[in-house]
This record gives sequence, structure tokens and C-alpha cells, in this order.
Amino acid sequence: MATSIKGKRVAFLATDGVEEVEYTQPRKAVEDAGGRAELVSIKSGEIQAVNHMDKAGTYPVDKQVKDADAGEYDALVLPGGVANPDFLRVDPEAIRFVRDFFTAGKPVAAICHGPWTLVEAGVVDGRTLTSWPSLRTDLANAGATWVDEEVFVDQGLVTSRNPDDLPAFCDKMLEEIAEGAHEKQTA
Repeated sequence: MATSIKGKRVAFLATDGVEEVEYTQPRKAVEDAGGRAELVSIKSGEIQAVNHMDKAGTYPVDKQVKDADAGEYDALVLPGGVANPDFLRVDPEAIRFVRDFFTAGKPVAAICHGPWTLVEAGVVDGRTLTSWPSLRTDLANAGATWVDEEVFVDQGLVTSRNPDDLPAFCDKMLEEIAEGAHEKQTA
């Protein structure tokens, strides 16, 4: 039986340069499980996705992060792509938004380069997670323990390495969203 997250609202924080499949596949998983997915971004209008470094589709933004409140959502997803998290991690409103999910103990899922934003938000110290291998040193320097696993869950924080891990990532993401807030998730 598939995990149901009926009635749950999930924010997908992304901007230009998001890896398309790391946005579309988790979003579809959320919607197929009965959840409501919303694209939150640092800009209005549309964002430009990529397939590796090549332009892919564009996606409409539901809400700008400056107007977003983590209290309105049950979980947060941070897709990767090289440029996307690099743009997000220098935006103070994006960092506030991410940090607010941790403060509230809400599930957060980040894949590939997505954990770069977590480093900037200061929420990985003492945590164990995985990511694209090039983030290993950044995560270690921020106090995290890095593991090379398909998917890793640490008190409501779900992480995966790359698009090949999406099936496991989506399953664990839905499981954590269904469970809800985690007391030890708080930053």
C-alpha cells in the first residue's frame, strides 16, 4: 500500500538551474500520494530547469519565498542542480525559510546539490546525510557526517545523492511527510 499524505502541503524551494527530474519526480510523488505541492522561489514568474547543464522545461512559481511562511507547509523539498542551490544559499529569505522548517521540526528532503542550502542555513551540524559527492567537504566543514548511501534519513531529514536515487528518495520523503514533525529535527 502506497504512503498517503492526503491534505499535506509541501513546499518545493527552487530557482533557475534546478535539475528538472529532481523537481518533477518528487513533486509527482507528493501529488500522487494526495499531497499539495507548491513551487516557492526567490523570483516570481517561472523558473528555468536544466537537464544536467542543458536547458529543460520552465515551471510556474506559486509563491515568492519572501512571502512564504514555513507554518503554512507540512514539509520542504530541496531539489538539486548545481546552480539552483548556489542561488538559494545567498538569498536571506530562502535561508530563513529553510531554517524555519528545522525550528518547527518539520520534515525536509534534499537531493544531490540541495544540501548546499542546508549548509548555509546552519542546520547540518551533528547530522548525518548524503549528497552529490562534491559536497562532502562542505558538509564535513559544517559539522555533518557524510555517507555514501542511496538515501539517508536523520530525524526527519531525508537526503540522497543523485537522480538515480530518486525512487528511494521519494519513498522515504513520503514516509517522513506522513510521520510529520520530529522533535529531534529542530535546529
